[in-house]
Amino acid sequence: MELRQLEYFVAVAEEANFTRAAAKVHVAQPGVSAQIRRLERELGQPLLDRSGRAVRLTEAGAAVLPYARAAIAAVSGARLTVDELTGLTRGRVAVGMVSSCASLGMPGVLAGFHQRHPGVEITLSEGNSDELLAGLRSGGLDVAVVGLAGAAPPGIGTQVLVDEPLAAAVGPDDPLAGRQVVSLAALGERALMTLPRGTGVRASLDAGCAAAGLRPTIAFEASDPNVLADLAARGLGVAVLPESLARSRPGELHAVTIDRPRLRGRLELAWRTDGPVSPAATAFLGHARAVLAGS
Repeated sequence: MELRQLEYFVAVAEEANFTRAAAKVHVAQPGVSAQIRRLERELGQPLLDRSGRAVRLTEAGAAVLPYARAAIAAVSGARLTVDELTGLTRGRVAVGMVSSCASLGMPGVLAGFHQRHPGVEITLSEGNSDELLAGLRSGGLDVAVVGLAGAAPPGIGTQVLVDEPLAAAVGPDDPLAGRQVVSLAALGERALMTLPRGTGVRASLDAGCAAAGLRPTIAFEASDPNVLADLAARGLGVAVLPESLARSRPGELHAVTIDRPRLRGRLELAWRTDGPVSPAATAFLGHARAVLAGS
């Protein structure tokens, strides 16, 4: 019986799907299937029921699962102890971020950590906030910069990096260009351009409209807020953006404060709080929190 067989078995049990489990453990799906079959032959019982659309545990599989998790946790604990005693010379950190956080200095954070710990592998991926939070909860990500409109989900710790109002950004010829403030109700009469669902800015806009009993018309969606700013500057409509971005192009864009209610967007450093954390991830989180807090 090998540790990787137990890891693959736990992954399939949690995902209820061989393909998703294979992606989670970064192994080709046939390899996962073959190792689990070897484990089943060694134990003399099928652990998984593969007859339905979703893979389910057999009675034997349900009995084995807690022991498999305990074995994996014990090995992980042993590795953590050795790493802490010998110093951080290896490991892996998976980092995620929303596309709008590049200005926060994440490249510098990554470069600074690499200089201090050159033996640690760092991976970086982009996604919307919902995807990144799901990655943290599943263990696929160690740290992420996400946009939030409300409280963080259970099991997720956060540190606020940016908390600012949202504004309506329009081109110089737009009817709103002569105004300083616009109500959300009045804004709801216009076709809007905004980030897609799953982002903090969109969640804030949707929550504000729902509270006001409004159903906004979304004309354009883009995952990069700079694209929305370009569209607004060219007179294609009203972009709902963080106020700092809306005011960053004087002459091209006019920023109108959204009031009644005032909408806000937050960027936060996020990490998982309800599972084991590797020394590499712990060190990176401490480094990122210190650097970003002072930026």
